[in-house]
Amino acid sequence: MADIRVLIVEDDPFIAMDIESAVADQLGDAVELIVVESVAEARRMTAKPLACALLDIDVVGGKTFDVASVLQDSGTPFAFVSGSAPHEVPAALRGVRFLRKPFSTREVAAFVKSAVAPSDLESAQG
Repeated sequence: MADIRVLIVEDDPFIAMDIESAVADQLGDAVELIVVESVAEARRMTAKPLACALLDIDVVGGKTFDVASVLQDSGTPFAFVSGSAPHEVPAALRGVRFLRKPFSTREVAAFVKSAVAPSDLESAQG
């Protein structure tokens, strides 16, 4: 099992692949990428510790705001990666990093690198 678990919640398979690729390029083989397309799946995945998460807002089953709240309460770093407008985010979540679609894979990689603990990065990179 990988040392670093990253949750990606995205219902467009092509965008999910772009995000996966950016994260894998940044963190290598030690990362476990958990890609889900629905709010229900995302809720289940937050039951285990995560290094960070990247959430689209509008996915299968609704909006990911309740998942974001769980992540926020647990202290798990996350960012919204969405085509939605930042003002649509509830006030309690407005301080969260927001990467607007179309995003740069460099932005995604930079967020993940900053979110993952330095000790986890060192062990991931050998």
